[in-house]
Amino acid sequence: MAICKVRVEDAVGMVLGHDMSKIVPGEYKGPAFRKGHIVREEDIPHLKDIGKEHIYLIELAPGQVHENDAIVRMAKVIAGESVYSTEPKEGRINIKASRAGLLKINRDAVVAINNIEHAVLSTLHDNQLVGPDSLLAGVKVVPLVVEEGMVAQVEQVCARYGPVIAVKPIHNKKVGAIITGSEVYFGRIQDKFAPVFEKKVKHFGGTLQGIVYLPDDKERIKAAILEYRRQGAEIIIASGGMSVDPDDVTPDAIRAAGADVVSYGTPVLPGAMFMLAYLGDIPVLGMPACGMYAKTTVFDLVFPRILAGERLTKADIAVMGYGGLCVSCPTCSFPHCPFGK
Repeated sequence: MAICKVRVEDAVGMVLGHDMSKIVPGEYKGPAFRKGHIVREEDIPHLKDIGKEHIYLIELAPGQVHENDAIVRMAKVIAGESVYSTEPKEGRINIKASRAGLLKINRDAVVAINNIEHAVLSTLHDNQLVGPDSLLAGVKVVPLVVEEGMVAQVEQVCARYGPVIAVKPIHNKKVGAIITGSEVYFGRIQDKFAPVFEKKVKHFGGTLQGIVYLPDDKERIKAAILEYRRQGAEIIIASGGMSVDPDDVTPDAIRAAGADVVSYGTPVLPGAMFMLAYLGDIPVLGMPACGMYAKTTVFDLVFPRILAGERLTKADIAVMGYGGLCVSCPTCSFPHCPFGK
């Protein structure tokens, strides 16, 4: 690479080889001049205002790639389903969501890319809901010019792992809810689960098909699960009766209905007594009492992924223990907090 250093006073008529940034603390940070700009006489004081006494003319050697061309190639192989890349700006490309949905990040691929010298890929956390045009990741290279081999390494990583960043659509699935507990069924206490289910199912993009109230009766809970299946429910939630007390029979009822249990118990607090099972292709969620009093629980981590069509495994549940502790902040900021990350 050949670089020629030219005083700005002598640069009129020359073409800038890269973006030049202007920073006003607390007010502005962005390009003052873009790559390809032809320097004019009136640009000279502005260039000096941003600390530029010289500009550089760049001539690439064989096998070298300008930063903008490098990040365009990188973003192309990093981006997957339902995302798009912005134009290069100040040596950076942003990857954004083209639709609302569940963000999926291949963490191993992110680490592999960032282990390549001069490559930079910075992302949001995995498995969170995002909206259209949400910023998901930034792609950069460190120097102005990189070797072709460096870009090729990024392309090879993505060929091995597949697209690194994608957004899965949320499907409007029909949800059947069963609220158990003899104390609620016989009217001794007021039910608190129904308002939570109605709010959260709607918030995440599902449709509440119905709510059935039952006492702590294994056979009746089992029958209700099977009836929801007959009615075409795509997700079934059974709340209450999830502890180890002898009167709590919901886990037994889920098993008796023929569901295959993935996990009874999760390393997430609140939500340790949660059960995930599958009745054929229908997810059956056993929701403990924390679901009615804690603002954010394991339900908020699991339910969006199920709506996105994922079939969760025991390994998926086990991983949730890292970052699975909610500290119950006085003002909840989930999902913009460490919980579930």
